[in-house]
Amino acid sequence: MLQNTKNDNLVTETIDFVTKNVVKLLYQQGVTIACAESCTGGMLCEKITSVPGASEVFEMGIVSYSNRIKTKLLGVPEEILEEYGAVSEQTARLMAKGAVSRSGSQIGVAVTGIAGPGGGTEKKPVGTVFVCVIKNENGKEIVDVRDLALYKEEKNLTREKVRQLTVLKALEMVEKMCGQNEAEG
Repeated sequence: MLQNTKNDNLVTETIDFVTKNVVKLLYQQGVTIACAESCTGGMLCEKITSVPGASEVFEMGIVSYSNRIKTKLLGVPEEILEEYGAVSEQTARLMAKGAVSRSGSQIGVAVTGIAGPGGGTEKKPVGTVFVCVIKNENGKEIVDVRDLALYKEEKNLTREKVRQLTVLKALEMVEKMCGQNEAEG
């Protein structure tokens, strides 16, 4: 049985707050977003589309759990997946690029990781997550890609906690890239 703690409620409330701000920023800037998700299984898209007005800024989301879909729909080369793995900076970057190129959005966000409880290794433990945000602005590509290494921050990581923290961090990265101060006031 899952216990709902104050910390879990705080994470959920923070996700909701940041999501609303992201949608507002995107709308104010007249840009759209597309998502490519693996370990979050659509949670990022769900959060964005739960905000009224999201249809003005949200283009598409692809849940690419399998490597086959990462290759077929997002254009991640099989060689990259073989060399670096599905959970890697390289794969996250190419997933985000694929989301942008297939949607025509100005912003692409991709998440790939190991949510657990199984699937982790010594080299890539549960909580290994890569997030990439790409923004095309005036013909220039701005890229922010991070290894969240959630296992270093949180000791009792559950599958749901990995997914929630990943969504929060991804949204914060989008918010930062869009200039969070512009939506305040």
